[in-house]
Amino acid sequence: MGVAMADCLAEEGAEVDLILGPSHVRPLHTRVALHPVHTAQDMHEKAVALFPNSNGAIMSAAVSDYRPAQQAAQKMKREAGVDLTLTLKPNPDIAASLGKMKQADQILVGFALETENEEANALGKLKRKQLDFIVLNSLKHEGAGFGGDTNRISILDKEGSKESFALKPKSEVARDIVDKLCRVMNGNDHS
Repeated sequence: MGVAMADCLAEEGAEVDLILGPSHVRPLHTRVALHPVHTAQDMHEKAVALFPNSNGAIMSAAVSDYRPAQQAAQKMKREAGVDLTLTLKPNPDIAASLGKMKQADQILVGFALETENEEANALGKLKRKQLDFIVLNSLKHEGAGFGGDTNRISILDKEGSKESFALKPKSEVARDIVDKLCRVMNGNDHS
């Protein structure tokens, strides 16, 4: 989804910085500067570094909320009779960090994948993280979410409007999101 939006924004004439975790998908457009990262911490650092000099950010990555507290330097071999306990610690909240840094002339867009109380949870995230709008993904619809070429979204904004879209290819979903972004940036979003 992030690559599709990066290409769509570049087609509109934007210079795009794409922070991309491990993925086989690559942007096609030459206006997209690729910044590969491997961990949530790497993504956080790169986003915080790039955000101050941008018009905004669209945060579509599904970054894990937690990571192992300790990393093993090498493979851990199974030992008979030995149980392991995995301790997790929180990853940095990229959206919240950028929300705190956000200037009045910047646009901040988040994504939410919810499994219950979808709309209420997405709206809570929108407010807490100082987002201009949030893209709600639902796993309740076949063909939506991760691991495929299609998605079905709703866009909720800080003014209280909601737009829902049918299942469609991610390139078309990206167009819907970029259209909303352009309307917000131009100050003429009356959806």
